[in-house]
Amino acid sequence: MGLRGAGARKRSTVKATKKGVHASWKRKRTPVARVIAFLESLPITKGIRAGKKMRLLPGQRKFVEDVYGRVSKDGRRKIRIAIKREPRGNGKTGLLAGLALCHLLGPECEPRGEIYSAAYNKLQAALIFAEMKAIIEAVPDFEHRCNLQRYGKVIEVLSGDGAGSVYESLSADDKRAHGLAPSFWVFDEFAQAPNADLLDNLRTAMGKRSQALGVIISTQAANDQHPLSQMIDDAKLGVDPSVYLQLAVAPDDADIFDEETWFACNEALGKFLDLNEFRSQAAQAKRLPSFRAKFENLRLNKRIDANVQFISDADWMACAAPLDMAELVGRPCHAGLDLSQTTDMSALVLYWPHNGAVLPFFWLPDEGLLDRDRKEGGHYRRWRDAGLLETTPGKAINFKAIIRRLAEINAEYQLVAVAYDRAFIKTFNAQCAEEGIELPMEEFGQGFVSMAQPVQLLEAAVLDRRIHHGGHPILRWQISNIAIEMDPAGNRKPSKRRAVGHIDGAVSLLMAMGSASRTPPKRRSVYEERGILTIE
Repeated sequence: MGLRGAGARKRSTVKATKKGVHASWKRKRTPVARVIAFLESLPITKGIRAGKKMRLLPGQRKFVEDVYGRVSKDGRRKIRIAIKREPRGNGKTGLLAGLALCHLLGPECEPRGEIYSAAYNKLQAALIFAEMKAIIEAVPDFEHRCNLQRYGKVIEVLSGDGAGSVYESLSADDKRAHGLAPSFWVFDEFAQAPNADLLDNLRTAMGKRSQALGVIISTQAANDQHPLSQMIDDAKLGVDPSVYLQLAVAPDDADIFDEETWFACNEALGKFLDLNEFRSQAAQAKRLPSFRAKFENLRLNKRIDANVQFISDADWMACAAPLDMAELVGRPCHAGLDLSQTTDMSALVLYWPHNGAVLPFFWLPDEGLLDRDRKEGGHYRRWRDAGLLETTPGKAINFKAIIRRLAEINAEYQLVAVAYDRAFIKTFNAQCAEEGIELPMEEFGQGFVSMAQPVQLLEAAVLDRRIHHGGHPILRWQISNIAIEMDPAGNRKPSKRRAVGHIDGAVSLLMAMGSASRTPPKRRSVYEERGILTIE
């Protein structure tokens, strides 16, 4: 049986072994054999098999063999980072807890080791601690050697193997990851983390130990821009031999409702992952499109957003016809301007109502672009070099650079209005005055009432293919990030709080379309439509 999920149980529900777990693994000759023996000597702490020994599933065994079995001539592990991407419910929490104990007080321990488990929030981070605590309390030899600090999620080894070593639970929302010297760390469900800050702190601190190892076990991230997706795509290239990757994913062309597809990427299915529940979820995914994406992402490990998108990427890219820039010169257009503060992105989007053309512009501060790429897993430098992203000098966004660019746009195209959010507009207007530049500014609210019509207009224009945008990659990415919220009256607006990434360009487009809807289009002269008739 595979390693089970997290959650501590009372000691009365687990039959503890008097012999402990040491005798079996210490007799093994190789490091990898000792690790496997240690893991399979640990007790299951919950469920119908509580008290029995854990058994690695074939994929788990291969993962351990590949990570711990690849050693150099001097006996050092070759793997520094190990990534295991698998669907939910395949025993990852139990495996992570077992590996953490292996490094804390088992065959991979070292004097005064530092072991960390990380997750995207405190609740998720506490799961591994709860499983480690339950195992320690079920093994008398472990329990009398350890000090469990339940409130702080800390475990200290007081004596025996690993004496002086400490385990601590970390989460991405508590900012506690500086000054560490990890000998081993695990990151649980990294796909759910909003950024790579905590992961970067753990990785950069590994240089303080000669044999440090980091393990990431997670379901698939929703999109290509997430740092986990970037790490996986890089690992597939095989450039860095110190990074190991194991994938369990349904092929893109596989039938997601075929049970063979399920079993191929869920090795725990039918063992401790309930097949009937799996069938029930598949049936729900057939009935409800909103649940299908979640089923594909979490159960089949496919790179697809588990949240229903406002506009699908397929529909958006069906409107990616190139722009005829010469035809747009002199034509009335509306703009949406979403300004940022300090280091965030600013966006301007032009919209021509007569033919649905969309032209976006984006700005970021030039300094710090490398760090932003690293933390967000983005392509900012590549976009800058391709002319898709404009950068302003310094570490903070420079409104004057945006103002001068707007003046150039206003001179080239017929700007009817520049719709804006009230945030930061006073500073922007003051700098416009300093530059002696006048623009047709128009306030545009961000609430449900103001945004309801633009949301409906954009959705309809995309579905009816009445818009074309040239496939600009930054705008494409930000459209995919939109999360929509609804008020009791049914009005919809984009939610920056729930968005999975930047949506500045998407908000700018909505404001531009909303501004255009306020201004009736000028009727073209009958002479422009048919020419001048002459009577002979």
